[in-house]
Amino acid sequence: MTEANYTSGDDFVIEFLGYRFGFNEGDFEERVTAAAVKLGLLAANELDGDETADLVELAADGRIADPRSGLGQYLVRHWEQVSLVAGESLVYWLRKLVFRGAWLDHRVKEGLLEVSWDEEGADFSYRDPNGGPALLELAPVPSWHELQFRR
Repeated sequence: MTEANYTSGDDFVIEFLGYRFGFNEGDFEERVTAAAVKLGLLAANELDGDETADLVELAADGRIADPRSGLGQYLVRHWEQVSLVAGESLVYWLRKLVFRGAWLDHRVKEGLLEVSWDEEGADFSYRDPNGGPALLELAPVPSWHELQFRR
């Protein structure tokens, strides 16, 4: 029987599309940082503790109350430009990519998907373990590259 919800802990809980996923602090931090890199908000996932805390607060709470880092200050100062790109919400996409990654990992763990690294696309690809066609094509994500945080 397939477990419907992913959990690595209960430090952060995201409800999305009828699923409830719980994350331990380290898992959530890694997923949020990876989402910010995928969106182009960050060039790489090499953040210090304060930068990570600001990014996690944004993803978890939808805002940064008191920035701890240059990244947090940048996001607060430029929020009107950064919060929406082409009508797409940064907070929504951070959460969606955290959810998507956990959902895919959970499907792999349950044996419902196989994962492989696609050298050409520099990303993971997923396929049906029974040899059928891919179960899903991952929808493209909006880009924050032009607004990328630079130290």
